[in-house]
Amino acid sequence: MTTEIVGTDAGDARVTWHPAPKPRLVLAVSHGAGGGIEARDLRALAEVLPAHGVTVARVEQPWRVAGKKVAPAPKTLDVGWRGLWPALAAPGLPVISGGRSAGARVACRTAVELGAHAVLALSFPLHPPGKPEKSRAEELLGSGVPTLVVQGGNDPFGKPEEFPAGDFEMVEVPYGDHGFTVPKRAPLGQDEAVAIVTDGVVKWVGSLG
Repeated sequence: MTTEIVGTDAGDARVTWHPAPKPRLVLAVSHGAGGGIEARDLRALAEVLPAHGVTVARVEQPWRVAGKKVAPAPKTLDVGWRGLWPALAAPGLPVISGGRSAGARVACRTAVELGAHAVLALSFPLHPPGKPEKSRAEELLGSGVPTLVVQGGNDPFGKPEEFPAGDFEMVEVPYGDHGFTVPKRAPLGQDEAVAIVTDGVVKWVGSLG
């Protein structure tokens, strides 16, 4: 594991690399507006994917590196992601653009422009909680590349059944909330829930050309 500071027009970002022994892809994955790269799903992907030929780059966006507690506007998030891309593409491998929540939106919005190989959208915030009329489905449907959505069955930002039909794949984490936390009364444990995430992503990356 190595850490790299990358300057962007939105400020310095920090990339934590988890190299695969025999890499064929890079997964660049960023956090949401309310958390960091220590989110359980991002940690789990960094632990599991390198054995499957995927180097994982966990990306801390400039606003987090600067110590701010509130994410900037979407346009500023996109500026930071664009600035990071040359470093993410430096290994010379196809790059899967990924993120959780707000980071997933960034990945979808910029995928075609940056030449992403695919998009991994963890806990895509389809709408603000309680406001299904404010849909962000166009961002997801407009990614323009193979896209996998991993969504909690009880995500207040959009349950799997709320998503429109479209050219993307979906893995549901039963009973999971926006952070894939499952209630103690659920018939599956927290480790099982995280395994659904990693197993689904491993299967999907294996299907990518």
